[in-house]
Amino acid sequence: MSFPRYPAYKDSRVEWLGSVPAHWRVERLKHVATVFPSNVDKKSYDDEAPVRLCNYTDVYYNDEIREDMDLMMATASAEQIEKFSLRAGDTIITKDSETSDDIAISAYVPKDLPGVVCGYHLSMVRPKSGGNGRFLKRFFDSQVAKAQAAVTANGLTRVGLGQYAIDNLHIAVPPLEEQVGIGSFLDRETAKIDALVAEQEQLITLLREKRQAVISHAVTKGLDSSVPMKDSGVEWLGEVPAHWQVKQLRHVARIVRGASPRPAGDPKFFSSDDSDTTNVPWVTVAEITKDDSLYLTDVSELLTPLGAEASQRFERGTVIFSNSGATLGVPKILAIDCCANDGVLAFKSLDQQVHREFLYFFLSTTTERLRTEMKQGGGQPNLNTDIVKNIGVAVPSLNEQIAIVSAVRQQTARFNDLICEAQRGVSFLQERRSALISAAVTGQIDVRGLAPEQEQAA
Repeated sequence: MSFPRYPAYKDSRVEWLGSVPAHWRVERLKHVATVFPSNVDKKSYDDEAPVRLCNYTDVYYNDEIREDMDLMMATASAEQIEKFSLRAGDTIITKDSETSDDIAISAYVPKDLPGVVCGYHLSMVRPKSGGNGRFLKRFFDSQVAKAQAAVTANGLTRVGLGQYAIDNLHIAVPPLEEQVGIGSFLDRETAKIDALVAEQEQLITLLREKRQAVISHAVTKGLDSSVPMKDSGVEWLGEVPAHWQVKQLRHVARIVRGASPRPAGDPKFFSSDDSDTTNVPWVTVAEITKDDSLYLTDVSELLTPLGAEASQRFERGTVIFSNSGATLGVPKILAIDCCANDGVLAFKSLDQQVHREFLYFFLSTTTERLRTEMKQGGGQPNLNTDIVKNIGVAVPSLNEQIAIVSAVRQQTARFNDLICEAQRGVSFLQERRSALISAAVTGQIDVRGLAPEQEQAA
């Protein structure tokens, strides 16, 4: 797919922009938009008016802020309501976060939203006369804006974009009519890409469901469909092969919860020096749930020797299990000696007649059931060790476990390959989306006179 370019270009004299169309202006953002960093927090006060609050996560996870969104209730002063109420054409951006990748994330406001105000950790970007809100939104989606934001952000444990930094971002500005055309063009083209991404993501979901069905059947029904079955006595397990033993997990291993040194981030306990051989890898829930791999081979956080004493040590080969958060119930097998935080359960002193990979695959079948139960219970998504200890497991002979593990590995490998291929497709589409936006807002595509049917054929 290719698009036409403008007939003449000039040097923007800005490294981030390169050459831009000859008739475009290169400006600081403050000359085309007014930026309002918000000071409205989540607290409610009796002497203030109730409002709906557009928060950091509302912007981070959405391209647009709309009336029908589930926004939290808070209060704001009359002055804050006047200044920070969302209006059609506004773009809201994240102005600080833990990493530079998460700043200058944007969401567009397509319609006036009376009673909705911009919350803390965000800035409003409102176009001045001659500026178009959708074009500004797409500017913040571009790599040009993200690169500038990453370089100008400051901070150590938390990075942020101050008022001066945002005001002085360089932006290539076409005439208003072209801004509108670029916004419409990108809305159409990104919608096509987003639809393809959604198809790939649906395929990934389906493949994961099928992979999980294969695993679940193998570790609860076995490989031989002709063997006699019996009632397991466990409702969700149903019938299992008659010669299998049904046990609780407490009888399969000693289940131990990790521990987190406090306070978090204290350099006495936590280290950033991976060259110090006395520091100990520290496993968190995020490390367990970051991918679908069977073994956990490395971590990003370290404990000092003092921090390790305040945590729990686990040997390589130990099966672990996330027991908190939205991703609870995810297993891994340690390929390293390490410590783990209090969101991790470990199966220590594993019964010699239980294969660790069989236990891993069995635990993976409990994930969705545990999440559903925790949600129905209305409590925090957090498992205590007693819940896990009481989970029923059907255990075949060690030789049969080894055969099941081998079969599951072979069958799931095909699904894994297809999932990886689909994920590569998603990454390619997302990269193309980003490149298209960046090209359009820097004038590398001439959208003038480019009708929708021409775009389709381009």
